[in-house]
Amino acid sequence: MGNNKSTLYSDSEIHYLRLLSQQYPSIRAASTEIINLSAILELPKGTEHFISDIHGEYEAFLHVLRNGSGSIKRKIEDVFKDSLQSGEKSTLATLIYYPEKKLPLILKETANSDEWFRVTLFRLIKLCRVVSSKYTRSRVRKALPDDFAYIIEELLHEQESITNRQEFYSSIIDTIIATNRAEAFIIALANLIQRLSIAHLHVIGDVYDRGPGAHIIMDKLIDYHSVDIQWGNHDIVWMGAAAGSEACIANVIRVSLRYANMETMENGYAISMLPLVSFAMDTYADDPCDLYRPKTDANEFTEHEQLLMARMHKAITIMQFKLEGQIIKRRPHYQMNDRLLLDKIDFEKGTVRIDGVDYPLIDSHFPTVDPENPYELTEQEKSMLQKIHLSFLNSERLQNHARFLFSKGSMYLTYNGNLLYHGCIPMNPDGSLRHFNFDGKDHGPKDFMDRLERLARQGYFTGDNPEKKQYGEDTMWYLWSGAQSPLFGKEKMATFERYLIRNSESHTEMMNPYYDYRTDQNVLEKILSEFGLDPKTGHVVNGHVPVKVSRGENPLKAGGKLIVIDGGFSKAYQSKTGIAGYTLIFNSYGLLLASHEPFESIQKAIREEQDIRSETRVVEKKLNRIRVQDTDDGKMIQKKIRELKSLLESYRTGLIKEG
Repeated sequence: MGNNKSTLYSDSEIHYLRLLSQQYPSIRAASTEIINLSAILELPKGTEHFISDIHGEYEAFLHVLRNGSGSIKRKIEDVFKDSLQSGEKSTLATLIYYPEKKLPLILKETANSDEWFRVTLFRLIKLCRVVSSKYTRSRVRKALPDDFAYIIEELLHEQESITNRQEFYSSIIDTIIATNRAEAFIIALANLIQRLSIAHLHVIGDVYDRGPGAHIIMDKLIDYHSVDIQWGNHDIVWMGAAAGSEACIANVIRVSLRYANMETMENGYAISMLPLVSFAMDTYADDPCDLYRPKTDANEFTEHEQLLMARMHKAITIMQFKLEGQIIKRRPHYQMNDRLLLDKIDFEKGTVRIDGVDYPLIDSHFPTVDPENPYELTEQEKSMLQKIHLSFLNSERLQNHARFLFSKGSMYLTYNGNLLYHGCIPMNPDGSLRHFNFDGKDHGPKDFMDRLERLARQGYFTGDNPEKKQYGEDTMWYLWSGAQSPLFGKEKMATFERYLIRNSESHTEMMNPYYDYRTDQNVLEKILSEFGLDPKTGHVVNGHVPVKVSRGENPLKAGGKLIVIDGGFSKAYQSKTGIAGYTLIFNSYGLLLASHEPFESIQKAIREEQDIRSETRVVEKKLNRIRVQDTDDGKMIQKKIRELKSLLESYRTGLIKEG
């Protein structure tokens, strides 16, 4: 390079290399890191798990995480195929899934606990070596519990078969037992096996609604070691509610009441419904509200409880129609005037006009609706909503979960050559990708989704500009139910019609043309190209619409380019799907799809060792094992190696001094 520093590096590159030299201050430090990173590139890629549409079913979700979608059971089978009976394998698997709860049950039935500890520790260590083999020592070390980090590391890399090391290895095990630390050590190993079985988790949307434990799932995801989330329509409406969107708040409450699922809202997020209770009992005291009875087992709640929920349900539903009407009028570019229906009601005749047709209403008792100004909230509604609005904003747990969804979530994700999104890619009736014009600029599907994501973030994080904040909040509501929302995927949400019109033809919600063309391989390849991925090797992973396996529907579409993994984790959908969820697994050998049968309960899983029965099939098998160098992380590592090599050259040519 001579005396002219600019012949190889620009000023900005030299500035960056000087910053890098602070982290690697010598030739030795830079060389060592290059060696370490180059070795990592040759390791097998970590196992990715994809799951979608959990819908609050926390027990089944937590169990699938604990058993690695059946991968831990398969590892046990591989490692102990000929040395353990099937019952012993099931007990070992259950111990790994639920160590804190299974241990006391086993020890109660064990005559010689020391011997059982010794045998079990040997088995767990053997299994742990297998699941940790695709990670560097440094990566495993970071996953180790502080109390046992040194000991576990010794045992994982110790070769007990070598004669002069047998006594050392056995001494560690004996000392663990003698010091009464065996139980804690078993729990630590079990949790380590669980963690190492899944390198990264992708949640393809819809954590919320239907089931009772969305808040429990969110707590688990926040603590999870490596996760991303693609927002679903049921997630974005909760995020909008957390931001303060009154229309989103009304939707969240309505859906919770419709399915008699107040657990997440009241117990999970400590949001009081007392203002709504008081308002509903005053306003609808003489109204039986039969149409608004919750969709649940009639024996689950008393008659008084059902009547109370029905009145609350009606009150919030009417408010929702008003609040949504205000947004539609405020945002004419949403092109949702067909959803303005309160002003189409003839209160004398008890009918509503939709698309030129007059439909009889099956409920026309609306004491809070002013026919002259139907979208205006009454003073009582405003007062009640203000109190509930504050409850949403002041719920610390809800706000923590919303911030996590924004930090780890997105409208879509490209990851290791695959495209992940919850709902759909907006398309035209002829199968072409739909484009949108904003501020005179053309937006293809990717740009459109990027814009919607930015506006959603604006709705939550903007605090100093009320107009921008409201636009962002309105965007989150649009993403929940808008005609071109990639998260919703339908021309309309026919809530009004389903509640108030008996004629089922009016209930029809036409799907976006995407769902007609998603079986076409050429269309899927265009979508992959739109997002900058290789259409020949990439896949789309999609949720949102349950796969009706019981009717012969296949989750693999478009020649395997599209993998739909909504298999019905939610019990509400299992009668339609015929199964209880999918997990897609992308390991170093290729893609596997696991279909799960219904999960009864954690108690049965522990006491009766009832695992979720899962059937796994190969979606795509790679001829050559996938290495870290073939992944997105691998590309970043290779970039860093190039930068470190530039730093080495700068040290050796005297451009930068060693520290």
